[in-house]
Amino acid sequence: MTHKHLTQWLTVMLLLVATLGAYAQNDILKWEPDIRAFEQLDATRTYDPNAILFVGSSSIRLWKSIDADMQPYPVIQRGYGGAKFTDLNHYLHRIITPEHRFRAVVVFVANDINGGNSDRKPKEVHKSFQKLVKQVRKHHKSEPIFFVEITPTPSRWKVWSQTKDANLRVAKFCNRKKGVEFIATSHRYLDNFKQPRKELFMADQLHFNAEGYAIWTELIKAELDKKLK
Repeated sequence: MTHKHLTQWLTVMLLLVATLGAYAQNDILKWEPDIRAFEQLDATRTYDPNAILFVGSSSIRLWKSIDADMQPYPVIQRGYGGAKFTDLNHYLHRIITPEHRFRAVVVFVANDINGGNSDRKPKEVHKSFQKLVKQVRKHHKSEPIFFVEITPTPSRWKVWSQTKDANLRVAKFCNRKKGVEFIATSHRYLDNFKQPRKELFMADQLHFNAEGYAIWTELIKAELDKKLK
């Protein structure tokens, strides 16, 4: 390769890296309005210090019956559509501040592996959750952190093997880490043939319907009861 060709190649690669970096940054910054809305809620509402803080993606945001379903546990609901660990970790210091008081954190983030070109590897999902735990522990040393297993859904079934790998990696981490718990759920969303149960999802075959949320409620509350009562 001549010096001229090498220079051209390096220029193209630098432009590509810059473009990808800008895209990733824009993908994170698009959630700024959602985070500001959370901050507005924090500024205008008073929450029970024994509340369970639910953090994550659209399955948290769309859980309309969460307050009733989680009784007797009070709830702080902090879900936004399309959340990935990349943006959640970026904004975490504003979602879970040093001033926040809560009894436990429940985390559900399901969009890092979705069949798209920007999918992350299972080990990256695992490392991102480790980073989240480390961030939370800076100011909240003892509150339990629960990771809700990423659900097998019909719309993302083609990437279930990668998602399952990510779940297993996170589960192993939770088993080793004191105060961090893994809530297994996938067994209830698969049928006897190990296929996703379509009747538990809305028309998009991604988000839960009422029956799907009822199963989530049962499983999450059972783990909360086990660790908090």
